[in-house]
Amino acid sequence: MSEKPHVRLEMLSNPLYLCGARELVAAVAKRLSFDEMACCQIALAVDEALCNVIRHGYERQSDRPIWLSIFPEGPADKPDLLRIVIEDEAKQVEPDVIKSRDLEDVRPGGLGVHIIKEVMDEVRYEKRGEVGMRLTMAKKVGVSDSAGSAPSSASCTGCNHG
Repeated sequence: MSEKPHVRLEMLSNPLYLCGARELVAAVAKRLSFDEMACCQIALAVDEALCNVIRHGYERQSDRPIWLSIFPEGPADKPDLLRIVIEDEAKQVEPDVIKSRDLEDVRPGGLGVHIIKEVMDEVRYEKRGEVGMRLTMAKKVGVSDSAGSAPSSASCTGCNHG
């Protein structure tokens, strides 16, 4: 991973800003040659991750910092991988306890971690020093899941989540 992100967004943990973060990530992915489905999947994974930080890490406090960094990797003229890092100053948890609920337990909510792991090629949770967590996700160009968990293209840039 390159030392400096190509794009870095600092935002407050306010759900009002989820739409803008999704749109930014989808637009960058599109410029890096991801197809429409992959752009939607990446935006969905970022949205789910940010929602988890807000809900669980910050317990819905709307004034705490979140950093979203984007690292295209590979040849400078045509990157073949997009790495996204989300960092916070929220309460720390052991990375191995971050899991989705059982898919057999049919009810709303609780599938963010499952969605993130399904649509991204690489997912890694880790503690940030003495405070906060870091989520690193990566998606390869040309690899699109057909699992059906991504939103339709109409909702990729809309604000249906936030």
